[in-house]
Amino acid sequence: MTITQLKYVLAVAEYQNFTVASEHCFVTQPTLSMQIQKLEDQLETKIFNRNKKPIQLTEIGEKIVEQAKIIVDESNRINDIVDQQKGFIGGDFKLGIIPTIMPTLLPIFLKSFIKKYPKINLKIEELTTEEIIKKLSDGHIDVAIAATPLENESIKERVLYYEPFVGFIPSEHRLSNIKELDVENLNIDDILLLEDGHCFKENVINLCSTLGSKNQNFQLQSGSFDTLIKLSKEGLGMTLLPYLQTLDLNDNDKKYLKEFKKPAPAREVSLIYHKSHLKIHLIDALKDSIDGLIRGVIAFNNVKIISPLQKKGA
Repeated sequence: MTITQLKYVLAVAEYQNFTVASEHCFVTQPTLSMQIQKLEDQLETKIFNRNKKPIQLTEIGEKIVEQAKIIVDESNRINDIVDQQKGFIGGDFKLGIIPTIMPTLLPIFLKSFIKKYPKINLKIEELTTEEIIKKLSDGHIDVAIAATPLENESIKERVLYYEPFVGFIPSEHRLSNIKELDVENLNIDDILLLEDGHCFKENVINLCSTLGSKNQNFQLQSGSFDTLIKLSKEGLGMTLLPYLQTLDLNDNDKKYLKEFKKPAPAREVSLIYHKSHLKIHLIDALKDSIDGLIRGVIAFNNVKIISPLQKKGA
């Protein structure tokens, strides 16, 4: 039994196809099939039911795959131990970021991070929270930045900051003349929302549901904050934005912003990774970089983003 054979088994289990699995493992299909067959012969059991389309795991195969994931993760940890001992911070590092965070947070830390750690080959994907959880579990990304808590036992969460919500309210809206927003002012029926799949939409719905809102018949949903802002300016309703999203608005659009009374509703943004703790030294480096830069944003913008330490001391 070899680590390579176990990696091939995991690939076939994931893609349910020998040809597709071989492509992802960068080997020929006959080579992958032969190695899995050798493993099955050694174990004197069938891992896959090849008569099913797509290929399925046998009952014992499911247990073997669970153990194989642990073994492969632990083998990868050896490289982490060696790198940490040498003080080496480099190599491939795959990062996923949800769409409502990527456009605003990434420009804050990316240039500084790649300059500080030139030996890291950073690969970034924009993914939904659901996609992130699956890719973390399958080992296709190393770490992610998402809104939390996720309440997933296999995922570790390290809070980066708490980002307040800000109202974007056009001049003709019923709330345009108030000085500060109160959550009790909100009516879900006139709030423009992101489309399904965006966790920020769920944040807003949960915020409004605490007020006892019963009508869930939303008139309009969009895939981007820019679209929501434009539609709001057309008089189709108000919207809520995460604070960092407001920093790049032009001066004319900023006049439509309304902050909430303190304590303002906010979303928790965290660095998340699988409980196996692989590449933890790279994860620590990323968190340290973001922490330092977020503190700078806090100081420059008069503490409108709350760091984890500030929240605990509140």
